[in-house]
Amino acid sequence: MKKPHVIVIGAGPGGLAAALLLAKAGVNVFVLERLGVVGGRCSQLQIGQYKFDRGPTFLHYPCALREIFRAIGRQLEEEIPLVRLDPMYRLFLGQRGYLDATADISRMVEQIKKFAPQDAPGFEKFLRDNRRKFAPVIRCLQRPFDRIYHYLSREALGLLPVLRPHKTLHQDLAQFFRDPDLQLAFTFQSKYLGMSPERCPSMFSVLSYLEYAYGVFHPIGGCNAVPRRLAELAQQFGAQIHLNEEVQEIFFEGRRPIGVRTQNDAYPCDALVINADFARCMQRLVPDRLRRRWSNQNLEKKRYSCSTFMMYLGIEGQVEGLLHHNIYIPPNYREYLKDIEERHVLSNEPAFYVQNACITDKTLAPPGHSTLYVLVPVTHQHPNVDWKKERLRFREMILDRLERIGLKDIRSRIRAELIWTPADWEAWEIFRGATFNLAHNLGQMLYFRPHNRFEELERVYLVGGGTHPGSGLPTIFESSRLSARLLLEDFGFETEWLRPGPLEQPLVSLPD
Repeated sequence: MKKPHVIVIGAGPGGLAAALLLAKAGVNVFVLERLGVVGGRCSQLQIGQYKFDRGPTFLHYPCALREIFRAIGRQLEEEIPLVRLDPMYRLFLGQRGYLDATADISRMVEQIKKFAPQDAPGFEKFLRDNRRKFAPVIRCLQRPFDRIYHYLSREALGLLPVLRPHKTLHQDLAQFFRDPDLQLAFTFQSKYLGMSPERCPSMFSVLSYLEYAYGVFHPIGGCNAVPRRLAELAQQFGAQIHLNEEVQEIFFEGRRPIGVRTQNDAYPCDALVINADFARCMQRLVPDRLRRRWSNQNLEKKRYSCSTFMMYLGIEGQVEGLLHHNIYIPPNYREYLKDIEERHVLSNEPAFYVQNACITDKTLAPPGHSTLYVLVPVTHQHPNVDWKKERLRFREMILDRLERIGLKDIRSRIRAELIWTPADWEAWEIFRGATFNLAHNLGQMLYFRPHNRFEELERVYLVGGGTHPGSGLPTIFESSRLSARLLLEDFGFETEWLRPGPLEQPLVSLPD
């Protein structure tokens, strides 16, 4: 069999995982990355001697990544040192104090009793409900949805009783917790998808369940350790990775790509895997005449996730009083979400997330120093917000707000700093600066999301947050396995080794 030549556009975690699997199958793989490092939104950012993850900092549900390594005959934990975090994170609930999210059920119930005694039984009910929901949801996300009749599959039909499409995530959680703050404690994970609980479909309550059932982990060196290792292994299996080479044009013969051009050279291909930001890549590289469902006009009409205002801070000394992951949820959280999704303005009472990684990982800062990664969900790019004017004002406000989680002397200890706004994300080739890609409402999920075997073109496959099953590292890795399998099947390769294995047992046990 003639080995097909496959070009992968983008060396993000999805593109690298797909490149690794394709190279393992014997395909000629050529990865072209516009940046000078691998990882994309999961790349490493270094400011002096301080190292940060640019984007994702949570590694939850490592089972998806473990299956990638299993498929190539390796063990995840042997390739990437992981530390399980427990408590997983600290949730500051306005002025009511904080809750340390832990997989220890008895400790969690005792904490819930301090906030709302009547809701204490709801925690185990929530876990049991999502344990039933988990298998059909995961199996549904592990299969392609490139035909409308796939909704009639056994997996999809099995999902209907638990999907509750008539309910939002917030409404679903209300059956377990009456206290509004506790509802938020188990729904804020919708921000992983760039959505509010009031808009997010109820099926995504499994995101919170995954954390409690399968753990939250920190890879030593940061989450970027994952794409770095994927890149090394892909090269060991024969893939070529070219950094600082931006694809500037795709050559088409009809609807089929036959090659690409970078600033350095032109490269032929038999198939294309796209790991770039979906909407921006379509507009820049695929002629509008070749796209009907995802035309420029239709892309403008789609709903997109929120963006993020970022502060990467190198701090002198240790940061006391925080866990590795810390999330502040303001008392007016629902109004704040409307500011993001409906009014598209900046709130004076935002939620924010702070990673204090050096309490777990000393490799990220010089001895005696720390890194603080501060993320504030904000509206994606919109005429209502001019970041040239707001950048410094918002920085000062967030530094003030950090006092609400006990960080009172941070300004005087900052030794390195980078501010990153939605305008910077947009300039970084992310459509509207929407860091979590297309939103995940019911009209933009499963069949209605861009397909893994891209429906508009021939021999083009998508990986990453812009395709099925969606954004977030676990689902991105599932997209890589799905798209690699579809590509290999189209070229006549055996793909049984890429089929999903048995679901792993959760780390916590629950009575029936």
